[in-house]
Amino acid sequence: MAEDQMEEVASSSAAASGTPFQLQFDKPIPFQIKLAEWNPEKDLLAMVTDDSKVLLHRFNWQRLWTISPGKCIASICWSPDGKVVALGTEDGLVLLHDVENGKMLRSTKSHDVAVVCLNWVEDEPLSRTDKDDLLSYEDRTTRFFPPAPVMPRVGGLNSGDTGLADENEEAIQAFSSAFCQRFNILSSGDKDGCICFSIFGIFPVGKININKVPIHVQSSQYKTSYRLQGASISKVSLSTNLHQLVLLCCGKLINTEKLSIRKDISVGLHCVHLDTSIFSKRKNELHQVSQQASSIQDLVEVVRASISMMSKQWSNAMNLFHEKFSALPSLITAHGMESSSEDEFLSLLFGTRTSPALHQFLVSSLGEVGLKRIAKAIDSAGRELRIVVSEHLQPAVEIISFRLAELRGLARWRSRFQNIGLDEKLMDGVTERVGMLIVQVERFSRVAATVLYLFQNFFSWVLKCVKILLSEPTDQVPPANSELVVIFLKFLLDKDPIKQLLETDQIFEWDIDTARQVEQLVVFGGFTDNQFLERSLAKQFSELEESLKEAFLMPFTAISSQIHCQGLLPLYPVTSSEALSSTCTASSISFYKDEDSQHSPCSYSLTDYICFKIPDGSLNLRNCIGVIKNFCNSRSTISTPSLSGFLLRLPDEYECVDLSLYKDNQVVLLLSGKFSSESPGRSLMVMLQIENFSFSQLSRTLPTNCNSLQELVALELQLNTDHGKVRSIPHLLSTPLAVSASRGVACVFSSRRHALVYILDEDEDEGEDEDSEME
Repeated sequence: MAEDQMEEVASSSAAASGTPFQLQFDKPIPFQIKLAEWNPEKDLLAMVTDDSKVLLHRFNWQRLWTISPGKCIASICWSPDGKVVALGTEDGLVLLHDVENGKMLRSTKSHDVAVVCLNWVEDEPLSRTDKDDLLSYEDRTTRFFPPAPVMPRVGGLNSGDTGLADENEEAIQAFSSAFCQRFNILSSGDKDGCICFSIFGIFPVGKININKVPIHVQSSQYKTSYRLQGASISKVSLSTNLHQLVLLCCGKLINTEKLSIRKDISVGLHCVHLDTSIFSKRKNELHQVSQQASSIQDLVEVVRASISMMSKQWSNAMNLFHEKFSALPSLITAHGMESSSEDEFLSLLFGTRTSPALHQFLVSSLGEVGLKRIAKAIDSAGRELRIVVSEHLQPAVEIISFRLAELRGLARWRSRFQNIGLDEKLMDGVTERVGMLIVQVERFSRVAATVLYLFQNFFSWVLKCVKILLSEPTDQVPPANSELVVIFLKFLLDKDPIKQLLETDQIFEWDIDTARQVEQLVVFGGFTDNQFLERSLAKQFSELEESLKEAFLMPFTAISSQIHCQGLLPLYPVTSSEALSSTCTASSISFYKDEDSQHSPCSYSLTDYICFKIPDGSLNLRNCIGVIKNFCNSRSTISTPSLSGFLLRLPDEYECVDLSLYKDNQVVLLLSGKFSSESPGRSLMVMLQIENFSFSQLSRTLPTNCNSLQELVALELQLNTDHGKVRSIPHLLSTPLAVSASRGVACVFSSRRHALVYILDEDEDEGEDEDSEME
């Protein structure tokens, strides 16, 4: 049989040079795996099952943790330092989880639809070409403030959905601080053609829709504009020097001037080159702004959780108070009286009378036990308010103010920071608002302290009255101030100033004298807001959030506007819209350092490689893969290689289920044997040296490059040549193929739920038998 002959070829090739790819182990697994990614710094493998559980295994297959995010996971990648795993969900979220325990560090809503691809890249030190251009910048916050506060946590309460985890504060602080040391960018792409960029994975700094990006083509006579329509991103890759991003997307290519679709070539998979040099040119400025802004966003969540928790705590205590004291108006009505609760208490205070209704309320409905219970609840809530304010709310607001002042100072350096959208006027406005928030926090503290003291005084007086009515001694009851009791009855019995300060829809009225004093303060105090006393604490925080959103939207918009399309190459067409929507082909994108730049101490250049599987029938080909390089080298010169590529036809007995570019210009192919009743099915893992194949030059210019790949002659893959290494695998394989260039390993998965891990960079002993290996 042809398949047996192919196995003999693979075996003879392996025997001639020793069996390649040492098998580390073959383990059965209880799940079907749909996504897998190796940690770049440790021997750890993250996997996503068909039911969207996330597993983390060591190299020896020891499982460290399993989590169920509760959402359908569509993509996965690791942070450059291997400390965080990022997950893209079907509903547009990007989840960041701690490698140590799987706890969620952050949840960001960057997209409206499924996040189908993620790429996290760190700026390499060698890409810093001008040392004199570096900004010597120190985050001075730690010199003046203790460690930033974490979210308040009170037993039995939930701070709400804030985008941060409710637990694991130490991991969150370490994550936020460590990621600000080296500049890195997380890129995410979705089904609607949107690509989002987040510095440190947490601060959004840009978003583009590939369907709205103009593609300009300049010919010798005229300029033509194209754009993509209905494009869905399938793969993104940002270069380590941050200069360019290559993406693969499925969609239609339209000539916007003729408003017509070239149906024969324009519908299919396209390769797009985006100029992201703004990240490299302004990385120092972006680093500083993102470092401050990401910390501010964390602290804003602390403030939000603090206000929410204080409102919840105080509301619970006041509900108990009103529940007990609401019985008095009912008793007054039942006794046929027309007075109010305030009138009854004032009559008792001044010794006029004690009505039957009030007597029944104090002795029977409330009683000493009930009163003490309410007093304890109010006192406990008051202590919690003081703790939240002193340990969480106030330090968070003060650090926000300091960091905003730092950003305000940077905004005045217009030559460097205006280009990335750090607006001086907006920063002035948001700095004033956070100053007003500090005033509101101080005001809240004073009001809360006064209210709690008035409650304590009122409860002492009521307790004394209860004991007198019961003819019990009052020696142990603290004395009460009658004037403060009157103030409580007039301003607190039916009102709640603390609740009003914690609600956003409250407006406070002030007398004319106070308004004049505030206007004088505006003149001498250096601020312009003379309405802050009318707002509550919650309202002031809401306005600060709106100002921050507006101020941080400017860099987001400014960076987005400076990302441009530099080129587009149609890779292959599809024949129908149904085939277009279902196209999810195996593909891989990598950047390699050029050999002639390895010895340069301050700079280097990169060559991009794009490898992809071509669906059967497209380009009149079957069972083929394509490889192109130098797509991002837009200026072809004698010293700069031009865009080129080749097609490789695979043996008919095998089907490429997945592929991955590897280090040193190599590609790893996963070829699964076609199953038949006569053969149990075997597979191959093939590593090819790309440079051993003959590349043909391709056109860069639309629309002439639409037929470039079709004009190439597909090369036949010969497994018994010196083009690469071949390993036979006694399983039918399925996606995914997880390859780690940094660790030199690969993990493959069989259709019958087996995981096989191979060492790619080490050969086994020549005499070792494959069957004993599998055991």
